[in-house]
Amino acid sequence: MHLYAGLFITFFTRCGPAMESTVPRMPNIVIINMDDLGYGDMGAYGAESLLTPNMDRLAEEGIRFTNGYATSSTCTPSRFGMLTGVYPWRNSDAKILPGTAPLLIDTAQQTLPKMLREVGYHTGIVGKWHLGLGSGDVNWNEYITPGPNEVGFDETFIMAATQDRVPTVYIENGRVVGLEDDDPMEVNYEENFEGEPTGLDNAELLKMKWHHGHNQRIVNGISRIGYMKGGEKAEWIDEDMADIFLAKAQSFVREHKSAPFFLYYAMQQPHVPRTPHPRFVGRTNMGPRGDVIVEADWCLGEFLKTLEEESVLENTLIIFTSDNGPVLNDGYYDDAVERVGNHRPAGPLRGGKYSLYEAGPRVPFIVYWKGTIEPQVSDAVVCQLDFLASFAKLTGQQVDGTDSRDYLDVFLGKSHKGRTTLILEANSRTFLRDGHWVMIPPYRGAAVNEQVNIELGNSDRYQLYNLQEDVGEQINLAESNPDKLEELKKRYEGLRGKTIQQTERLELH
Repeated sequence: MHLYAGLFITFFTRCGPAMESTVPRMPNIVIINMDDLGYGDMGAYGAESLLTPNMDRLAEEGIRFTNGYATSSTCTPSRFGMLTGVYPWRNSDAKILPGTAPLLIDTAQQTLPKMLREVGYHTGIVGKWHLGLGSGDVNWNEYITPGPNEVGFDETFIMAATQDRVPTVYIENGRVVGLEDDDPMEVNYEENFEGEPTGLDNAELLKMKWHHGHNQRIVNGISRIGYMKGGEKAEWIDEDMADIFLAKAQSFVREHKSAPFFLYYAMQQPHVPRTPHPRFVGRTNMGPRGDVIVEADWCLGEFLKTLEEESVLENTLIIFTSDNGPVLNDGYYDDAVERVGNHRPAGPLRGGKYSLYEAGPRVPFIVYWKGTIEPQVSDAVVCQLDFLASFAKLTGQQVDGTDSRDYLDVFLGKSHKGRTTLILEANSRTFLRDGHWVMIPPYRGAAVNEQVNIELGNSDRYQLYNLQEDVGEQINLAESNPDKLEELKKRYEGLRGKTIQQTERLELH
């Protein structure tokens, strides 16, 4: 194995008073992935109404990227791209999945945890999965396979899909936590089980009123998407979720600090339903959405304390990011719209979650490695897609057959030459980022999702924006700059229509 540019930390192992040897050790890697945190939802990216000191600490002491991207403006495809290094638009099933969907990632496919495990990393995931489980009808009362354990994670403690979808249980290493033999679970997304309460029919049982789409099985006073029966003792309490995930992440660090580890800490905030622990209720003036962002910031601070207490912070590369952009009303009446005030979750960007515009896939993106990375702000274009190839370089490996490219020098702040081209997507509709230009092809459909009040980016015309001069995408230059439009149309068509191997030859880095 080759050490990368002398960056591996040297540790001293004392075997006796007269014996000392140096042992090179690879850095721990932690990805902290928020759920629907917008580009403007933290102080370091311009938020003034939210106090996020721990997020801001990472930004101030690490690299804050201003052009950092997920691969998609929605969760499942975004997470697929991050873990596989493959554009989600190449997989027709990479859409927002129900809780009963089969595993989206082929067990033979290269993944980030598999690659790191090959060189001795202990790998774990804590938090939101939402990439499918099983290969068909899942029996929730037995070992659930295939799942994250079968695609490279040694230890897993997850929710199957999202907090607003059934099954509303934790799953640890393939088994539902706390499930009792005499109360087996069933899950269905097509029809309810007889006698089970729903938000549509049993409003008197709700502590949170649904706005749209979230009117099925009631769990913990909140109606969800989908139906469920049994498993009563296994059902989670939403308000405790952040604490439980944090404790699992801390335990993972404590138990595996003696060897390199990779932890994917997938927080659930600020995705709906927003259910802050009572300690955080009212901590902001923005209602539950603001409160859970502050709660998440506290969790981050406690996690960093654990890394410090266990003496591994200086040998831990941390990436803090989000799976996609923000949304206020996403299915429940929780005052997110009414109490947002002057806060701009998307910052200066247009659109939001679900959108082809920048606020869909452009997200907070921070890389922190205490003592190794120099604090800086970088305008380089970077993408979660490239974690696979970049971490392969860091650990002396190579990966083939993916869209992932090596930008390790950029992630470590040694270069500001990021990606030139990216093909990003929103609800399976793709667009091109090329240099400081964005080209969005024509798409049929509503211009605005009225339920969530977000511009989707659909138009009957080509759209062309110069982000260097117009980051808010207000001036469509498609008609006034036809030569640039034609150039980008050809580039997009050449990249979009090719296989991974052909795309690699065509891309301009």
